[in-house]
Amino acid sequence: MKILCIDGGGIRGVFAIAILQAIEEEYKKPIAELFDCFAGTSTGSVIASSVCLKVEMKKVLESYKNYGEKIFIRQAKVGLFKSIYSDKYLRKFLFQAFGELSLADISTPLLIPAVDVTHGRPFVHRSNYGNKATKDLTIKLWDAVLSSCSAPVYFPPNNIGNDYLSIDGGLWANNPSMVCIIESLEYFKLALNEINILSIGTGLQKIDFTIRDNKYWGVKQWLPFQLPAMKVTPKLLDLALQLSSESVTYQCKQLLGGNYLRINKDLGEEVPFDDVTYMDALIEFGRMAFQERKREIEEFLEKV
Repeated sequence: MKILCIDGGGIRGVFAIAILQAIEEEYKKPIAELFDCFAGTSTGSVIASSVCLKVEMKKVLESYKNYGEKIFIRQAKVGLFKSIYSDKYLRKFLFQAFGELSLADISTPLLIPAVDVTHGRPFVHRSNYGNKATKDLTIKLWDAVLSSCSAPVYFPPNNIGNDYLSIDGGLWANNPSMVCIIESLEYFKLALNEINILSIGTGLQKIDFTIRDNKYWGVKQWLPFQLPAMKVTPKLLDLALQLSSESVTYQCKQLLGGNYLRINKDLGEEVPFDDVTYMDALIEFGRMAFQERKREIEEFLEKV
């Protein structure tokens, strides 16, 4: 079984889209025809869902460019009394992408990690492929994706039918590869050597927490302000997401060995998940990553 997993990372998702676009162009077919199962967290859930629906990656990239600046328009600088961003344009973007499709309408295996913050539980939205652990297939696809994208402080929680509030799945599965391994073992009844995962990150940041004279660390150090705009940056959240992804990467490599291919690239600097000015650079990084790992990707896709 071949599985495609895509990390969370906000606007850095264009890095992953650029890689997938290059694969589509190389193989002259939709990404969906190259894999059996798909998973994505946060921005990765947007991409994985689009792949499932056989939307061209070129069109997905155009949508990110068209909506990115609108989604990341600040309504608050710090997020003390309300979320830093409204989810108005994010909702519009997702509804335009997925319309009235519900999880019941999708038979291709699709997994979207999220968090039920009301009850303090991680959970996975699943499409309609037969797993009895699936709780509610009536949920609209755009609603499930919105849940996985609702980063705390930066976006408001997503209200699911007045039953519970849902937030970003990146808090526990920013790299959804382990979710897919468990699904493969428990539901698909596969052995580890039958699981093949292509995992695509959203770039490795160089997050600077330099040792300084001031030993008393507070909000100013963990969530620093940009001057002169006085905007808080998502430094701590970005660090947590990156650590989550890389720890899962290590675990999956230990479990699957050569059946686990991770494509990511060092960005060389901090690239906040909400900074749309980096989009063009991230797209170029994605194209470079594809060229650098092209042979490995080909060998992965040629596996029976």
